Amino acid sequence: MAVLSFVLDCRVSTGSYVANRASDKIAQLHDHIWCCRSGSAADTQALTDYVRHYLAQLAVETGRPPEVKVAAHLMRRLCYENKDHLMAGVIVAGWDPVSGGAVYNIPLGGSCIPMPFALGGSGSTFIYGLVDAEFKENMTKDEALALCKKAVAHAMARDGSSGGSIRTLVATEEGNVREFVSGNALPYGPAGW
Repeated sequence: MAVLSFVLDCRVSTGSYVANRASDKIAQLHDHIWCCRSGSAADTQALTDYVRHYLAQLAVETGRPPEVKVAAHLMRRLCYENKDHLMAGVIVAGWDPVSGGAVYNIPLGGSCIPMPFALGGSGSTFIYGLVDAEFKENMTKDEALALCKKAVAHAMARDGSSGGSIRTLVATEEGNVREFVSGNALPYGPAGW
């Protein structure tokens, strides 16, 4: 069974100003398909609204749930065709009956890259080494969540544009489970130093 863990911080910043310290950057695109947003909040919210609408139409027209790959390529097309006007990097991931679990990274500019795991946002540059060293194929749900929380907490401790709390989502064939980790309960950072 494929287990997909989404873990993000909650801070939205505009330059050095924190505009929202409790934002939800995980957007549901369809029943088992989710998007992690980074970049311009307005741009990524508009993109997720469009893709959510297109996927709902597709599901009604075909009578079956959309594939994660279709959602990712819709997002990629919107990002690429508007690359001069958008500041959006997204990760589209989820579960579908055809492919099982799938993860696609769509960085600024609109390419679409299938990956075993994906990192994005300003804090990701601080944690690539940590995730590369600790990621293993076929991790259990608990192992994946622990690594994700640890990595995001490390990014939050080093990146001024990341911070606040951590929101998690575990997506499986059976359903989706969300969790919130408050800033004083992070696995790494000022409270744990």
